[in-house]
Amino acid sequence: DVQLQAFGGGLVQTGGSLRLSCVVSGFTDDHVAVAWFRQAPGKEREGVACFARSDGSTYSADSVKGRFTISKDNAAKNTVYLQMNNLKLEDSAVYYCAARSSPFMTIILTDYEHWGQGTQVTVSS
Repeated sequence: DVQLQAFGGGLVQTGGSLRLSCVVSGFTDDHVAVAWFRQAPGKEREGVACFARSDGSTYSADSVKGRFTISKDNAAKNTVYLQMNNLKLEDSAVYYCAARSSPFMTIILTDYEHWGQGTQVTVSS
């Protein structure tokens, strides 16, 4: 069975940094795309960044470009990180990682069939 475990959230001040981790297990090949989504209270879940395990390509949404970086652990290829720098108040949300059996990455929510539990990120002033 495919399983995803997300962790690393917490409370941080504006301008600070956090690194989220997503451990993905159960896939049998590298044709896997992993993405991070977030959902703030009263808002729809939105895509933040995505990663294609087959070729290492990445994409970040405009709202986080230059501040957030998605990457994989070179030693443990089943772990995908979201490094979040220069955090803003509007980055506060529950962050979810998701995976799909495809070599193509997207940040379209409905493209992902496997989801981890969320991890709360709270940015305070």
